[in-house]
Formats: sequence, structure tokens, C-alpha cells
Amino acid sequence: MKYTQLGRTGLKVSRLVLGTMNFGPLTDEADSHAIMDAALDAGINYFDTANVYGWGENKGRTEEIIGSWFAKSPDHRDKTVLATKVYGNMAADGDAWPNHDKLSAVNIRRAVDASLKRLQTDYIDIYQFHHVDRATPFEEIWQAIDTLIQQGKILYVGSSNFPGYKIAQANEIAARRGGTIGLVSEQCLYNLAERRAEMEVIPAAQEYGLGVIPWSPLQGGLLGGVIKKEVSGGRRASGRAADTLANPTSRAQIQAYEDLLDKHGIEPGEAALAWLLTRPGVTGPIVGPRTAEQLDSALRAVELELSEELLGSLDEIFPGPGPSPEAFAW
Repeated sequence: MKYTQLGRTGLKVSRLVLGTMNFGPLTDEADSHAIMDAALDAGINYFDTANVYGWGENKGRTEEIIGSWFAKSPDHRDKTVLATKVYGNMAADGDAWPNHDKLSAVNIRRAVDASLKRLQTDYIDIYQFHHVDRATPFEEIWQAIDTLIQQGKILYVGSSNFPGYKIAQANEIAARRGGTIGLVSEQCLYNLAERRAEMEVIPAAQEYGLGVIPWSPLQGGLLGGVIKKEVSGGRRASGRAADTLANPTSRAQIQAYEDLLDKHGIEPGEAALAWLLTRPGVTGPIVGPRTAEQLDSALRAVELELSEELLGSLDEIFPGPGPSPEAFAW
């Protein structure tokens, strides 16, 4: 495994991030533990989750599965950089009681204690804002965060799904207040087929020293060889991938992508992850394996070297927006 610093911090993290969203809903506890064992054995030390994972009446279940894995061995927690998130409504029926969601100081305090209990740990390495809270000023948010840092409950703070101007606003207010280093990471939707983050989110993250953690690196399976699997009678596309393939132009684009990688003898999913690892500002993509085999495929991507010729061909199939602000100014 290869490692890098998380943004401007001194924290060393693996270049793959283990996403745990499938733990509970799609992967049972025993298999989830086996995947975490295999990830740690392979050198992945960065595990990502969220308080709402488990979904519906099982919100919090994913954190509980991670907590029971931590309880198996002190070594597990000691070697793991743990990231979880706050914002979501934790009510099973979706009808949150006032102040039981988003980023008010009262909910942040309540949510972090609940996550710590489920995770069976006394601190969270990276506490992430899962979404922008338009109703709560950053002065209030940072005051709550400063208290949690002083209490030793969290060490760093990250964002997820923030636009560039909110990254700037959050860190400028943190700098004016003093005493906190502000946001150190941003999780955003970013992959070969979805490159809008290059316009403002990634430039803002680089300017303020945030590590970029792409989620959905395969665009919901679209970049994982979906047409090849469909033709061979394997798992059919669903959700966002199926919607995209229903468009003839988009389907032709994905077919060109798969044909290109077939010519180079490279698996599409591994190429999509390897491409992200070449991108400026990217710390590492989140991979969410449902099985040990999917984890093995992701690990191969870390060692995969993409030639300049291949990178150029990928840009031709999936052209990015171009440099900012020229991309939207001229």
C-alpha cells in the first residue's frame, strides 16, 4: 500500500479509503469484519463511514458493525484512521425532532456522543460535515468543534459535498477565530464520467490545503465494465448506471471506454481508480467493496501505472471542463 499526507496535515493515510456504506444493508456483520481484516492486512488504514449508514430503521448499524470489529482487538482501532459524518436525520421514520439533525451546536454534541458509543471508541480521527447546513453559521459550528477537540473526542474536521465557496467560507471563518486549523479534507463526487468538481471544488481544496476524497469513483458501477458484464450475462446495471446507459450517446461513450481498456488489457474498474490516483489534489478514492474479491480488484489499482498515451485517450473519451475559471468564463 502507498501512503500520503491528508491535505496539509501531518496525518498519513492510505491511498485507498475503505468505504463502509454497504456494511449492514448489503454485507452482513461477519463478512464486513472479514473485509475490514483484509483491508488492514493490505495496508489500508483509512476507514470512512457516517452516522446514517444502515439507512431507514437501521440507521447507525454500520457504525455498530465497525464498533464490534474494534472491540475484537485494540490493534484494530490503533491502526485505523477513522472518519465518520454528522448532518443526517437519525430518526428511523425520517421525521426528525427539532435539533436532531444538521449542524447546530446541540446536534453536533449529541451526534458525536452517539457515534462514539456505536463505534465503541473514545475518539474520532476525522469528523466530517455530511452536507452544508445553510441555517447554521460557521461561527457556531467551529465553536462546537473546538469544544470537541479540547475534550479529545475528535482530532480533525472534514467536509463532504461542499461547493468551493463553502470550503473557502468555512476556512476563512476558522482562520479569523483562531485556535482551529479548519477543514482538512473534502469528500466529493468525482470520477472519469463526472468531472465538475475540477471547476471549483478541487481548486478550492488545493488552495486551502484539503485532501480530496472522491466518492463513487466508478460512478455507480458505470465505469466498472458494466456493458461487458451485461453482454456476458453478469450483473446488470442499475440505478444511476442504468439511467446513463439508456442514453445512446452515453452508452457509446462507455463502450468506447471499455474497448480502449480491453485493447490495453486493463480492467475498467481498476483503470478508473488508477486515474483518480493521478489527479492533482486527490488523497485517495473511497472504495466500497461488498465482497473480498472487489477489495482485491481495488488494491490492484494502487499499483497500476497508466501511460501518458492512455491518460490522453481517457481525456478524449471523458473530457474534463478545463482549468478554472476559464472553463466557465470563456
